[in-house]
Amino acid sequence: MYLGVAAYKGWFGGVNKASMPDEATMRRVEHLLRATAVAEVRHFWFRGFRAFVTPLVRQAIAGRPDPLLLDCGCGTGANLDLLAAFGRAFGFDLAEIGLRMGREAGRTRLARASVTAVPFPSGAFDLVTSFDVLYALDNANERTAIAEMYRVLRPGGFAIVNVAAMPMLRGDHSAFGGELRRYSRERLRAGLEAAGFEVVRLTYTNATLFVPLAVSRLWQRRRGVRKEPEAQFDILVPPAPINAIMTAVLRVESLWLRWFDAPFGSSLLCLARKPPEALPVGPEPGERL
Repeated sequence: MYLGVAAYKGWFGGVNKASMPDEATMRRVEHLLRATAVAEVRHFWFRGFRAFVTPLVRQAIAGRPDPLLLDCGCGTGANLDLLAAFGRAFGFDLAEIGLRMGREAGRTRLARASVTAVPFPSGAFDLVTSFDVLYALDNANERTAIAEMYRVLRPGGFAIVNVAAMPMLRGDHSAFGGELRRYSRERLRAGLEAAGFEVVRLTYTNATLFVPLAVSRLWQRRRGVRKEPEAQFDILVPPAPINAIMTAVLRVESLWLRWFDAPFGSSLLCLARKPPEALPVGPEPGERL
């Protein structure tokens, strides 16, 4: 996601073991993930993210008895704690490091797999999520990942997708996080609709952070975008007073977003639906386990 997990997903966004990083990189990623595990609890960005996402999760599973939820590219599985409040939540990721850390934290419904080959039957889930994964995939793998999300959803089920937005906000964090692209509304909508999804809601988020981010990212591009580890300051939780203020700002924004769409922001958040009349796609349920 926004901090160390973004770097982790950038490094592990591929689909084969041949592209896995060397031992030194693996140690660095583990360090980042452990630091991020602390930040996920306290950092204002994560608190804001949960405030943005929760109403969409609630909308997606409304009226569904015992819903099944799946987080595609779950990292350490931290978002399963949020999803589990609404039903039985499962997650998978390609990298063993994050999964091991998730299990250490008591999360057991985790599997090792790629977003391009989801190891669950077709039509199995009521809700699938993809949080800050797609932007780290090349075009072919991005299309396959979206198609796999569509396949494992039940007809009438929902997907929630969060991605980095607005190319003008590219900066140090983009290199650090392995971004291959930042999305526009049109780009994300087109990708989801091409797979068969109906877009129900599509809005920018973190609009309240836009001005300081735009200024800082412009300066970063002019002086030259830094690679990791120089950009690792992103993983630090701000001093408590600043963190509290920024948390409050994003929570207020989340209330506003319940009624209105933001015209700009550093992220795009989408709620999309698989049509109720959709025909089965890919292997029948039970063929891929």
